[in-house]
Formats: sequence, structure tokens, C-alpha cells
Amino acid sequence: MKICQVERPLVATNRIPGLEHRHLQVVRDGSSRAVAVDAVGCIPGDWVICVGSSAAREAAGSKEYPSDLTIVGIIDQWPPGGETDDGNSPG
Repeated sequence: MKICQVERPLVATNRIPGLEHRHLQVVRDGSSRAVAVDAVGCIPGDWVICVGSSAAREAAGSKEYPSDLTIVGIIDQWPPGGETDDGNSPG
């Protein structure tokens, strides 16, 4: 599992049949960006828990689902006290 921040929705109307109508989100993990299947209904700015590999496919609804990153939870409060959004201590 990894912690990411949702940047924005990703709209892709032309998809393979296996992607169905799942919502996609652009997430940031440090300085890298990725596309994740949104299984929980998050919004931009939310800090989320993401899973990858076979756990991502299963969390998206099926072992055959073509996902390698799925959002499985929204974090209530992040970053932890004393840290800024970039992971550094303030000051």
C-alpha cells in the first residue's frame, strides 16, 4: 500500500470494454504521478491509500480488471502533525 494525494479526475471516454464506467483519478506519490481507479469516491486534494498489483485488480472489482493501482481508502487527516505536505518539518 502507498499514500498518495488526488490531483484531479481523469476523463477517458474511449475505453476498452473491461474498464467499464469506473472513475479514474490522477494521483501524486511524491514527485511522480499515476492514474488510479477510484473505488471509494474521492475528490481532488484528498489523501488516499492505494494498492497495486493483483490487490488493485481485486479491489477494483475483479481479478480480470485491468488496473495496477486502485484507491481503497480516504485518509481522514494527513500529513501527520509537525510535517508539511512535502514531508519536511516546518521552519
